[in-house]
Order: sequence, then C-alpha cells, then structure tokens
Amino acid sequence: MQKAAIIAASLFVIALTNTSSAQARPFTQEMDCGRVANIVSSNGAIVMDTSPNTYDRFVSSGAFCTPQEYTKPAYVPTANNPACFIGYTCEQKTGRDKF
Repeated sequence: MQKAAIIAASLFVIALTNTSSAQARPFTQEMDCGRVANIVSSNGAIVMDTSPNTYDRFVSSGAFCTPQEYTKPAYVPTANNPACFIGYTCEQKTGRDKF
C-alpha cells in the first residue's frame, strides 16, 4: 500500500512539472510595437502568436537562420501598429537562391 502511494505521488509531481514548464507564446496584438521588437532583439529568435490562430518564429538577424535560409523582413500586428517591423523570419532559399 505504501509503495503504491509513493508511486502515485511521484506521478503527480511529474505531471505538475510537465504542465508548469509549458509556456504561452507572447501575443503580438497585446503589446505595443516597440515592446515586440525589443523581445525579438533581446532573444535573438523567438516564436510568437500573431493572432489567436497563427504564430511564427522571428529572428533579429540571419545568424539565427540556417545556411539554407535567408532573412525576410517581418511585419506583424501589434496593439498600436497594424504592420509593425519587428525583425525577420527565416525563409527557405529556392533553387536559384542557393548559390
């Protein structure tokens, strides 16, 4: 009986640890343009929600992309700007862009 209680308690602790480590992504529309741009700049690369149903990975420079990718300017909706420049996204190079 005591062994079963220890196992149950251990499983409960593991479950709590797994759920508490999950973090919500920042939502660009709830912050002003400067704050969102600062988040990208200070993190280097971060995934953020741009609407309730969409998200993307944003980077501060090409250093956060693979050699097979290039940077594309990223404009997102924020609380005070419908098209705020916050950094870049990494886009896959096409066949003619690879060289």
